[in-house]
Amino acid sequence: MAPKKRSASASELKQAGNESFKNGQYGQAASLYTEAIRLLEEKGAKNTEELSILYSNRAACYLKDGNCNECIKDCTVALKLVPFGIKSLMRRAAAYDALERYRLAYVDYKTALQADSTIQAAHDGANRMTKALIEQDGPDWRDKLPPIPTVPLSAQKRWEPPSGINVGAAGDRNKVSTVQQNETAPTVKAIEQAKLLKEEGNALVKKREYGKAIERYSESLKLNSKEHTTYTNSYRALCYLSLKQYQDAVKDCTEALRLDSGNVKAFYRRAQALKEMKDYKTGIADLHTLLKIEPKNSAAQKLLQELNRLVKQQNK
Repeated sequence: MAPKKRSASASELKQAGNESFKNGQYGQAASLYTEAIRLLEEKGAKNTEELSILYSNRAACYLKDGNCNECIKDCTVALKLVPFGIKSLMRRAAAYDALERYRLAYVDYKTALQADSTIQAAHDGANRMTKALIEQDGPDWRDKLPPIPTVPLSAQKRWEPPSGINVGAAGDRNKVSTVQQNETAPTVKAIEQAKLLKEEGNALVKKREYGKAIERYSESLKLNSKEHTTYTNSYRALCYLSLKQYQDAVKDCTEALRLDSGNVKAFYRRAQALKEMKDYKTGIADLHTLLKIEPKNSAAQKLLQELNRLVKQQNK
């Protein structure tokens, strides 16, 4: 009697699936990953990491075949098993991107960057989504985003420069110099910590906890005072506006414009604060400058009409 043929294990099925994927046989690879998932789930396996990898791998097959909805489903399962998995986040972001669900894609790209800030594809994706969202939602596109989760330090991959190495300007982290580091320049570690605090502040803004958000942004600025987005795009000025601290909002926007003279949000929010301070003419000047940069900015046009009306009333 011939010996009974041994069934392939989940590990062997996964390996076979990897080989099929490398050869461009995505349908076959997906079937092998499906069988491996079935085996593990039938056994009640507690190896959540292995299951997460299998779901993420199958999602990659679906993405290659253009089945974006199934890719999103598998990535979501993988992320429930192992939160903040970079491959799952990137694959789901790509699927959302393909389906033109830009807000969700942006959130996944930004979450992946919290986990590992060196992923160039995530930087490119976030920038691409930003442009798409500005076109889709206008200057207040950030207000329509779902909350961006805060990745805990334990799930982050940190980039640390070797001791004694000087890191140059932002975005030039690969340059090595024996020159003593400029005391005013933030280290890469400080920049990364500042970014994390900024994201925590963003999450608090979504919950309307403006006081706590200001604390996070202020801590972020202590670490990296050159980060103008912490003043405006990351909403510290917005927090001050919400708390009716208009002078502080003006200061933040003014500092942001010193660092970036074309910052549209800074002009708009400073005009909002100036309106509340009854400095209508200065607010109008800010909006005129903004509209030279973005002539079709409907929010700025509406606020300009309102300020012009208030000036007329004031003159009467």
